[in-house]
Amino acid sequence: MALPLGIENKRQVYILVALLAVIVCAGGYELKGSFGGSSTPARPVAAARSIAGQPALEQGRTATANPSSSGSQEAQKLSNAGIDPTLHLDKLALSEEVEYLGTGRNIFSAESEPAHIEVPAAGARPGQHSANAAPAVPEKPRPPAIDLKYFGYTQAKDKSLQAFFVHGDDIFVARAGEIVDHRYKVNAIMPGSVQVTDLGYNNTQTLPLQSN
Repeated sequence: MALPLGIENKRQVYILVALLAVIVCAGGYELKGSFGGSSTPARPVAAARSIAGQPALEQGRTATANPSSSGSQEAQKLSNAGIDPTLHLDKLALSEEVEYLGTGRNIFSAESEPAHIEVPAAGARPGQHSANAAPAVPEKPRPPAIDLKYFGYTQAKDKSLQAFFVHGDDIFVARAGEIVDHRYKVNAIMPGSVQVTDLGYNNTQTLPLQSN
């Protein structure tokens, strides 16, 4: 036979049941959050914007083809940072053993005869030419000297030579057949000299190897 409960005891029972219900609800919510995953997909990370106008790296890039009809390529422009100014005497000694193979006057020999220039015959009076003298032909203007400095070379795996040039503050490395600074075409590379053609004047000159 159940004993009758007082009003005070019933109130305590109700409070205890309410607390148990709150604890059960809180525990169920925590378990749901631990085992359940979020259904909302993660947003993709926005791609970083590229910086417009950023210059490309100069070293290691092959120059674009020259638009001239010869189909030659532009020489590669290098940075002068990290250039070793040391003069290698062993390599310089090798260059001295190379024989000059050009035609005409040897510009490296002091014993070569200078070019003969004909002097027109003058008349008896000042300003008067002789009747037998041929009319003076105006001398063609000489093309300017090629403003390049050949200061070294390197040999590739295929035994071909690459020449190093200085033009102002710029440094170029070029093979035979390539064009330096959109104007000078490298014809032949030798350890002691290079043969370069100025495309603006169609003038070919031989540049000796120079030390720093």
